[in-house]
Amino acid sequence: MNYLAHIYLSGNDRQLQVGNFIGDFVKGKSHENYPKRIQEGILLHREIDTFTDCHPIFLETVGLMRPTFGRYSGIIADMYYDYLLASDFRRYSPKYNLNCFAANFYLSTLLNYRHLPEQVKSFIFHFIGTNRLKKYASYQGLHRALQIMEHFKTNAIKPDLTIEFLKENEITLRKQFHAFMPEVIMYFK
Repeated sequence: MNYLAHIYLSGNDRQLQVGNFIGDFVKGKSHENYPKRIQEGILLHREIDTFTDCHPIFLETVGLMRPTFGRYSGIIADMYYDYLLASDFRRYSPKYNLNCFAANFYLSTLLNYRHLPEQVKSFIFHFIGTNRLKKYASYQGLHRALQIMEHFKTNAIKPDLTIEFLKENEITLRKQFHAFMPEVIMYFK
């Protein structure tokens, strides 16, 4: 699961959302340096990752992707799951549309800016300004997020190939996601 799903699984608690959002940037026991609810969000992030990485449906998704993406299949599957959540957000959040949800989260990050790790502070205004969470709902937005990953993390991420694979396999991927999501919601919400 990537940013959107982690935030979604945090409910409406601003600090829990922020902690879950920054989870990948806080290593080891350094979560203990944060306010209590942010600590809980960081630990929730880790629990969600463990649950997801061991779940048979997610493993099925990764298995489908492995011949094309190799060791990066899990990372790309996380991105696909955010796209699938964003593009059908009302199904999982009948109370809020994606724009309202994203705007509320962006406000949460600003209210808790002082608690963000430096690495997150370096990109959060771009993240908000480009409305990244909303952009996950389209091929173009996902492609742009993948380009950012390719540039800043690893050039092994191939945005064009990733979107092409998504288009060719979206029916299967969406079916897997819709089977997986109720289980993760039941476990964490």
